[in-house]
Amino acid sequence: MKGKLDPDKRKSLIQQGKDLKDSLAVLEAKLEALQDSLQHEGQLLPNLAHPSVPIGDEEAAAVVAVVGSPQEFDFKIRDHVQLGQELDCIDFDTAAEVSGSKFVYLRRAAALLELALVNYAMQKVVSRGFVPIMTPDLVKESVLEKCGFQPRGTATQVYSVQDSPLCLTGTAEIPLGAVYMDQILSEDELPIKMAGFGHCFRTEAGAGGSASRGLYRVHQFSKVEMFVVCTPQQSEALLEDLADIEKDMFTELGLHFKILDMPTGDLGAPAHRKYDVEAWMPGVQRYGEISSASNCTDYQSRRLNIRYRPKTVDISDSAGSNGNKQKAKKVPTEFVHTLNATACAVPRMIVAIFENFQQADGSVIIPEALRPYMGNMSVITSP
Repeated sequence: MKGKLDPDKRKSLIQQGKDLKDSLAVLEAKLEALQDSLQHEGQLLPNLAHPSVPIGDEEAAAVVAVVGSPQEFDFKIRDHVQLGQELDCIDFDTAAEVSGSKFVYLRRAAALLELALVNYAMQKVVSRGFVPIMTPDLVKESVLEKCGFQPRGTATQVYSVQDSPLCLTGTAEIPLGAVYMDQILSEDELPIKMAGFGHCFRTEAGAGGSASRGLYRVHQFSKVEMFVVCTPQQSEALLEDLADIEKDMFTELGLHFKILDMPTGDLGAPAHRKYDVEAWMPGVQRYGEISSASNCTDYQSRRLNIRYRPKTVDISDSAGSNGNKQKAKKVPTEFVHTLNATACAVPRMIVAIFENFQQADGSVIIPEALRPYMGNMSVITSP
């Protein structure tokens, strides 16, 4: 039986406990400050580029594939803004009064077309093994930073909520990337394929000119985003798979487009390699980006702390030097790789469809693949 502590000794031990608790609180605060500082410094460093990535600015992009050819017209071409106004289905003027510039009301067939594009894209990616997810449109600023985005600064593309740690997402990539934050996955679970539908909000700071006219660059839009969590050994092949999914969809929709291997100057901080898809847009007589696919390797997973445990080395059937069977060796955890790709950015798809499939009378033919999602409507005409 333990003896009773001397009152002075007991009092001394209690005080030591309180001092340790206070010291621990101070150390934890210092650790948190150091982790924040490390996070900040790490954000200044971009991912390493793939050895095959072209070096230079956007003009150095390498053409990987060209699909189809430009539509030929025997009448004066309208751009999507004029077509939408004449068809009374794209309304920037009312949106400017209600919300400001770079906002839009889609009505009638254009509203149905947005829903059709979302459902079409989601069905396509689900058929390729992706789990459909409806994502939050608000995320913590810390999550956004860990995904490689900058929520603060004069050139930020992010809307922050005043007096709140929350920000509006610019892409569903962010809430999808955080699904497995601070988790350790088993190798058997990988790859994990998710498809998120979300609303995207972007300040578009510094954007302007005719290239940003109309729906091409707006503050709010809908998007279906693919996101993959995988092992380092799987990521390169999965990037090609994501690009193939995009290629198949845009080919089925009848678009003329090219796939580009983007150069170092256009990768952004998180991407190790990025493919852009640019569709021909007759209304402005140029190619415009409609999609991209990126392999971010472990850039995001290190910041989000997403790891996996490789399969253990099973040596239970082999005998040791003394003839006894050995136990399976436990393998240390590793960071996963993450990839993202746009299945459908709605406004730019509407631009491409309106301008490529316009008719002389101002109507727009709906691609056959979308008609089942629009009540079998085949053409958009004036009301």
